[in-house]
Amino acid sequence: MAKIVAALNIALNGSCDHTAGIADEELHHHYTETIRGSDIILYGRTTYQLMEDYWPALVKNPSGEKSMDEFAIALHRIQKVVFSRTLKSLDWESAVLARKSLEEEVLSLKHQPGKDVLIGSPSLINELTQLGLIDEYQLCIHPVIAPNGLLLFKNIPQQRVLKLTKTKTFKAGQVIHYYERIND
Repeated sequence: MAKIVAALNIALNGSCDHTAGIADEELHHHYTETIRGSDIILYGRTTYQLMEDYWPALVKNPSGEKSMDEFAIALHRIQKVVFSRTLKSLDWESAVLARKSLEEEVLSLKHQPGKDVLIGSPSLINELTQLGLIDEYQLCIHPVIAPNGLLLFKNIPQQRVLKLTKTKTFKAGQVIHYYERIND
């Protein structure tokens, strides 16, 4: 059975502004390994378009920075399922539009054998939290207070209690908190 994992970078104030974090070699290496240990990443339209605008070009024209180039290749190879009401087609060859609702898609993936299923969009993490379908949260908190960006959790109708299972600290001060969902 696959594990549904919310993996996201956030600032100290809960902002999900992707430009506010410290994306260094150590963090790129960590996320490259996370992606390699997973089968699929689920994206919403906004996050998908942000990723599609940058990473495929880096695969074609490497930067020369090994950790970024390896991350780009890992991200390029993993299957991506995109949830959008407006997109009709996708240009990234490893991406497909979801054919089912988010809940149906995740329940289907959850019952299949395989590696982790990553959730990489704040909107999807928020919706799946409301549905109680995330098994693990991997929240990388950056030592930054960001003036912009969406807040990760909003309009959650009931309290969710999580269990901290471990932390991982990086040299630049980022800390990943690993939480498991306690059964509702």
